[in-house]
Amino acid sequence: MASQWPIKTIGPTVPSMYLDKRVDDDKDYGFNLFKPNVDACMEWLGTKEIGSVVYVSFGSMASLGDEQMEELAWGLKMSNSHFLWVVRESEGIKLPNNFTDETLDKGLVVTWCPQLDVLAHKAVGCFMTHSGWNSTLEALSLGVPMVVMPQWTDQKTNAKFVIDVWKVGVRVKVDEKGIVRKEEIELCIREVMEGERGAEIKKNATRWKELAREAVDEGGSSDKNIEEFVAILHAHDVDV
Repeated sequence: MASQWPIKTIGPTVPSMYLDKRVDDDKDYGFNLFKPNVDACMEWLGTKEIGSVVYVSFGSMASLGDEQMEELAWGLKMSNSHFLWVVRESEGIKLPNNFTDETLDKGLVVTWCPQLDVLAHKAVGCFMTHSGWNSTLEALSLGVPMVVMPQWTDQKTNAKFVIDVWKVGVRVKVDEKGIVRKEEIELCIREVMEGERGAEIKKNATRWKELAREAVDEGGSSDKNIEEFVAILHAHDVDV
């Protein structure tokens, strides 16, 4: 990129605690759009085996239709994996009747959670996501395989990178009505969590996690670019 434009790339811009750990007080972004259910999420994850949980979140804006919510709910149940599902308070009415009660042995549904802490937890083996850029970058940086279900804007492009460039996930297929059916959701989750392809995806995810850390660590590409940028500013007597 630098060969085409006079720019310097940095990143990933994930708090240092989750990457190089060089900045002691860089532990989060400093804000939450909603109040996270921190204790409930982390205590529940602490009771699960390594790599056994599917974390499901479609961010702060995406809104699934009633039919899609129902298909997703039963697809999660059919997958037979443990799941932690973020369903915003405004979306809770779309859950199937008795779903929470029927899946108490396998799932936890919360209104919001500390996503970085969840993705960094050893119990999480897969992230089912709308492939928004922040979520995608966080999963890539923390080495979490993905099942992507893009909704709009840049998410389809991000999903393309997840599947065909970084090779760290699978993408669900929609039917003629534009709905992802429960059977497809079950299939994709099992493919990542259990299948032969899943093993390769996990290997790739681990490699990208290592590359992310190398980039921001001392002497890495992002670290060098920031240092060079600051040096240029000082050389031109520009205040920083």
